[in-house]
Amino acid sequence: MEEHQDRITISDPRLTKIGSIADEEHLCVFVVGGYVRDALLGIEDKDIDILVIGDGVGFAKTVARKLGTKKVVVHEKFRTAMVPLKHGKIEFVGARKERYEVTSRKPQVSTGTLEDDLLRRDFTVNALAVCLNRKGFGDLHDPVNGQKDLKHRVIRTPLDPARTFSDDPLRILRAIRFASQLEFSIEGKTLVAIKEMKERLSIVSQERITDEFLKILKSPKPSIGHCLMFDTGIMHIVFPEIAQMAGVDQRKDHHHKDVFVHTCTVVDNIADATDNIWLRFSALVHDIAKPTTKSFKPGVGWTFHGHEELGARMMKGIFKHLKLPMEPLPYVEKLVRLHLRPMVLVNDIVTDSALRRLLFDAGEDIDDLMKLCRADITSKNPRLVAKYTKNYDIVMQKIVQVEERDRLRNWQPPVKGDEIMAVCGLQPGKKVGALKKAIEEAVLEGKIPNEHDAALEFLLKIKDEILSD
Repeated sequence: MEEHQDRITISDPRLTKIGSIADEEHLCVFVVGGYVRDALLGIEDKDIDILVIGDGVGFAKTVARKLGTKKVVVHEKFRTAMVPLKHGKIEFVGARKERYEVTSRKPQVSTGTLEDDLLRRDFTVNALAVCLNRKGFGDLHDPVNGQKDLKHRVIRTPLDPARTFSDDPLRILRAIRFASQLEFSIEGKTLVAIKEMKERLSIVSQERITDEFLKILKSPKPSIGHCLMFDTGIMHIVFPEIAQMAGVDQRKDHHHKDVFVHTCTVVDNIADATDNIWLRFSALVHDIAKPTTKSFKPGVGWTFHGHEELGARMMKGIFKHLKLPMEPLPYVEKLVRLHLRPMVLVNDIVTDSALRRLLFDAGEDIDDLMKLCRADITSKNPRLVAKYTKNYDIVMQKIVQVEERDRLRNWQPPVKGDEIMAVCGLQPGKKVGALKKAIEEAVLEGKIPNEHDAALEFLLKIKDEILSD
């Protein structure tokens, strides 16, 4: 990017059309914010923010009509409107000034100029506007040197950062999110203000906080955001269980690595392998119970016995506190609970039964579990990394062999409950469950194949003994 540009080339036909409509309506309009920032960085952005000198909502309705869509989502209080598109959306706002009360992050809005509107924005890199009218088309307005901060990869507020974060504390997390997404640094005074104003996050809804946190987790390298959150004290407020993982203890000649630093590395590793946000979240929390289970045993060193089970049990409370959707909870619980299991299956004497049980417990998530296990290799020793990687390759080979034979990845009982009740003359109840469990155990132990006829024959052999108990 050049040191400074007065114009940028606009080739998006949607923007050309909006500019033509604005000329017909005798309105000055600009594309602003993230779209301009990303264009200067060479990043494609499907969402468009349009600034109107005048009635933003009215112009949105006009544009929607001329684009052939009837759907316009209007927020009258904030004088904004959104027109959804097949790919992305267009947001419209009239140029405005904002004033905040200390107890709320919702602004009181009044009409303003282009410069008023750009100065109210969160960061200099977002305070950029490009004219869409025929006269001046492509002219770039940059009142606070946002281009310079883009070049130097810096996040900075247009005005006093303490005032900026006091007015809208969510901008604290947005600063960290942009630094993480763009791999930028945060300017010194802005970073100091984040630390000083962090308690203002108390007036922000948990849903908005969690939304920003998940966007940080979606970053190409999430550790940038997580380390900034920890260093500024934000992590202690937003996700204290993660913050508590930090610290290295030493006892005699025994050390244990900083679990927070290890976790950041694991999350970065998994981010290289997947965009699945819940697999990334599982990586973030896989060792979350280590601080609670940490114990020193003479002659052995530091242990974290049961941290995988306790960590899985912690997930429901964490999901509720963060107000995360509950649908992914069983998936995350499963990966946290099982993340140590594959490593113990490397030994040549490990039985097929142990492999079947892992397949049975992991089900269709076995591949994600193995991705997590590989990401958990954080040694600085190339020899150890190669050894552990080879070990997981061996485990996967064994799993594939067992899966091809026993088909346990998506377990379905070979004999269903209805058939058990019909064969044994039973009504629904505990006895049916006991018989199903016995068949399941026989399959997992390799006593019978995972097939209907073999399972039915086994049922006929064992039913009398179980029913007599």
